[in-house]
Amino acid sequence: MQEKRQEEKKPARLGESEYRFACLVWQNEPLASGQLVKLAAQEMGWKKSTTYTVLHKLIEKGILCNQESQVTSLVGQSEVQRSESAAVVDKTFFGSLPGFVAAFLDGKTITPEEARQIRQMVEAYEKGEKG
Repeated sequence: MQEKRQEEKKPARLGESEYRFACLVWQNEPLASGQLVKLAAQEMGWKKSTTYTVLHKLIEKGILCNQESQVTSLVGQSEVQRSESAAVVDKTFFGSLPGFVAAFLDGKTITPEEARQIRQMVEAYEKGEKG
């Protein structure tokens, strides 16, 4: 009998305004839906209807949850960031991380401290350590 390999489920892709809205939740959760409406009005200039429309979309995508008027996240910000970053590398650089890094650094300078941090991250991943 063959074992089915279960693929890791990646978070749904978010548009820019959806991501900014999710950031409001991540920074303030848990929060009452009414409080979220006020926060979205203050931070993003949104009306109540816009807030609830985007909230509903993010609930459908499995990113947020609204139970008993309490809004919380189901997927963390770092997980969404990883997924979005991987999608950019896959789509724009055909999955080539070195290609992405070369394009990102083209014409930029990094500090010795940033270079040291990047080397440490690469070394940690080579050793199988994450974070």
